[in-house]
Amino acid sequence: MTSVSSVDIRQERADSPPASSGFDWLMAIAIVACIGAVVRAFYFTPADAMLGAVQKIFYVHVSAAIMGLYIGCPLLAICSLMYLWVKDARLDRLAESSAEVALVFMSVVLTTGPIWARSSWGTWWVWEPRLTSTLFLWFMVLSYLVLRGAVEQPEARARLSAVVGSLAAALVPFIHLTVYLFRSQHPSPIVIKPSAPSMPSDMLSTFGLSGIAYGLLFFAMLRLRFRYATARDARAALEHG
Repeated sequence: MTSVSSVDIRQERADSPPASSGFDWLMAIAIVACIGAVVRAFYFTPADAMLGAVQKIFYVHVSAAIMGLYIGCPLLAICSLMYLWVKDARLDRLAESSAEVALVFMSVVLTTGPIWARSSWGTWWVWEPRLTSTLFLWFMVLSYLVLRGAVEQPEARARLSAVVGSLAAALVPFIHLTVYLFRSQHPSPIVIKPSAPSMPSDMLSTFGLSGIAYGLLFFAMLRLRFRYATARDARAALEHG
């Protein structure tokens, strides 16, 4: 007996073009934008007077954090909660895609952070609140993806994953507030805060361009991953239908 979700997948597959058709202009534009942002940051933006050239990691580190923590994880949680409500397979695939892309960006955060810490604090890693809670969230998202790979039955996998995925965004506000709630070596926010950003205009414009570039990359990766998930589930439905 063919399930409703399998019929939906077949219909989506019939109505949509193949995932690999055509040139991915959004991904190409995103890559060019990211290269341009890096070039602007490292060659055309002045270095910080106190931290020196290592401060330029900020434009990659913080932009990746915004995409992974503030967009990717909430999107995972929202799609998971909505799936539990309406049981739409597209929401499950979007949640899965959001988790993978968010994990990539959080990995960038946890890679660039220690590089910056080595120069600023003299050590690669400090078990301070923001770094530790970000690492914990990284493991939460990884656990979500591992769970998806461990459950074979599609409906059960989607349901169990949605329960775990719905918790992904709960830690984000705590991570943001850790520098206010605890004594921490991590610097306080200089952009995402109630008052005006604490950056010179040339640095702020570079950060804005970096945010746009990484935003384009995030959504290009998300779209590509969602297309792959749709094609994969369509094949599975045809094979087992």
